[in-house]
Amino acid sequence: MKKFFMFLAVSGLMIVSAQFAAAQENDGAAPAATDTVEAVEATPVSSEPATLAEMTAAQPEIPIHQQLKTRFIEGGAGFMATILACFVLGLALCIERILYLSLSKTNTKKLLNKVEEALKNGGVDAAKEVCRNTRGPVASIFYQGLLRAEQGLEVVEKTVVSYGSVQMSLMEKGLSWIQLFITIAPSLGFLGTVVGMIQAFDAIQAAGDISPNVVAGGMKVALITTVGGLIVAVILQLFYNYILSRIDSLSIEMEDASISLIDILVKNQK
Repeated sequence: MKKFFMFLAVSGLMIVSAQFAAAQENDGAAPAATDTVEAVEATPVSSEPATLAEMTAAQPEIPIHQQLKTRFIEGGAGFMATILACFVLGLALCIERILYLSLSKTNTKKLLNKVEEALKNGGVDAAKEVCRNTRGPVASIFYQGLLRAEQGLEVVEKTVVSYGSVQMSLMEKGLSWIQLFITIAPSLGFLGTVVGMIQAFDAIQAAGDISPNVVAGGMKVALITTVGGLIVAVILQLFYNYILSRIDSLSIEMEDASISLIDILVKNQK
């Protein structure tokens, strides 16, 4: 529920800020257009046509953040703000999962050596203390298995398997939300495109003529939302696949370490 309210708050803030930026852009558009017309009138007309290089050099270079803001406004504040909210929330979840999985990484070989040495010198209680002071899902699985060491190896094995599933669920926490944002972002982009196309056809109907300027302007505005949604989906998909690869690596490590723990307990019982 907190995530839902946070999503609504971020979306509302982005919509308001985008509308404010659009208002500022419209306020400054009229004087700029007047200055441009005056500059064109004052420029002497050359008898020779300007080359492409001269036309490109005459245009001022626009900063990248200004271009992004312009595209954001052109795409429509509502749809673009929602797509941006999906990107921000999805990226936050991805970073949180990456940090969690990075902290879950354990040197299993070193941990197994410590557990084996503790079992030889201090028994099960010493081994449990080693696992309690070690961070990561592997140490937690070892601790749960050692808690039931007195009940037999069969019980320990079942406990290790069951608690391994619990740790897998903890590592996969939040992935469904990331997948949701990956799916929603391009869908919102396509929805914005359809709405933009409808507005373009309304403009054509109002003008009573299929003007290239009207069609091109409507198409550009409509496709900006699709581009934004696809970019967000691609970025989040890359993070999502990276997180899945880290989870697969940790799960293999947990299974291998669990088998090694059972072997150590069997060896110490002989």
